[in-house]
Amino acid sequence: MKINWKRLPYDIFIDVIGGILAAIGVYNFAANAGFPMSGVSGIALIFYKLFGLPLGATIIVLNVPIALLCYKSLGKEFFLRSIRTVIITSLIMDYVAPLLPVYNGDRMLAAICTGIFAGLGYALIFSNNTSTGGTDFISMAIRARNPHVTLGRIIFVLDAAIVLLGGAVFKDLDATIYGFIISYLLSMIVDKLMYGIDAGKMTLIVTDHGQDVADVIAKYSDRGSTIMRGKGGFSGNEREIVMCACNNKQMSAIRRAVKQVDPNAFTVIMESSEVLGEGFKEE
Repeated sequence: MKINWKRLPYDIFIDVIGGILAAIGVYNFAANAGFPMSGVSGIALIFYKLFGLPLGATIIVLNVPIALLCYKSLGKEFFLRSIRTVIITSLIMDYVAPLLPVYNGDRMLAAICTGIFAGLGYALIFSNNTSTGGTDFISMAIRARNPHVTLGRIIFVLDAAIVLLGGAVFKDLDATIYGFIISYLLSMIVDKLMYGIDAGKMTLIVTDHGQDVADVIAKYSDRGSTIMRGKGGFSGNEREIVMCACNNKQMSAIRRAVKQVDPNAFTVIMESSEVLGEGFKEE
C-alpha cells in the first residue's frame, strides 16, 4: 500500500483526538462507575475488573483474531489504517487517560458522559475511514455487505450482546441498564455526526407539469432537480417524476411552490441521511 505522507499527519491527529475522547469515556467514566461497556472495550473492562489487566493492552490482544477474520472483508488499505488507529488509541487508553481526573459522581451523569465522549471519539475515527478494531472491524465488515444499514444500528446490536454479558459477570442490573443507555447514546451520536450533519430531504413529485415544477423549485429554493419519465401502474398513463434533494428548510418552500403549480401532484418526501455532489457535501 502506498502511504500518503502528506495526509499521514492529519490521520494521526484524528486518531489522537478521537482516541483521547474515546479513552475518557471508557476509562474516566465507564470503568470507574462499573458499567458493562460495549464493544471490545467492554470485554477489556471485564478483564480489567476481574484480573486488573490494562485496558489498552487487552484491547490489542483481543483485536488480533478479529482482525485476521475480517481482513478480507475490510481490504488491505482500511485494515492497515485501522491497525495504526488501534495502536494509537490503545496507548492513549493505558498512558494518557490515567493522567486525567476520574469522575466519581452520579452514575447517570457518568453514563451520559461515557456515551457522549466515546461517541464523539468513534465518530471522528469512523469519519476518517478507519476504526478502533474489535467490533468496529465486524461492524465495518457487515456494513460493507449491507451498505443500507447505518453503522450506529450495527454497533448497537453487537454491543447489546456484550453489555448483557458484562451485566451477567458483574451481577449488577442497574449497571446493565446504564450500559444500554450508553450503547444507545453512542450509536445515536455516531449516526448524527456521520450522517446527520449532511442529512436533508429528498422528494419525488409525480406530475403532468414536470418542467414547470422544476422551474418553480429552482426559483424558490435555488435547487436543481431531475425530471424522469414514469408510467402509472394502475392507469397506465404517462407522467413525469421530478426528483429533488434539499435541506430541511428548503423542503417547506418546495411543498408550497409545487402546490401552486400543480395542485394534483403526488408528492413523496423522504429523509436522506447524506447528500453528496454539486451544491452539497463533496466526497
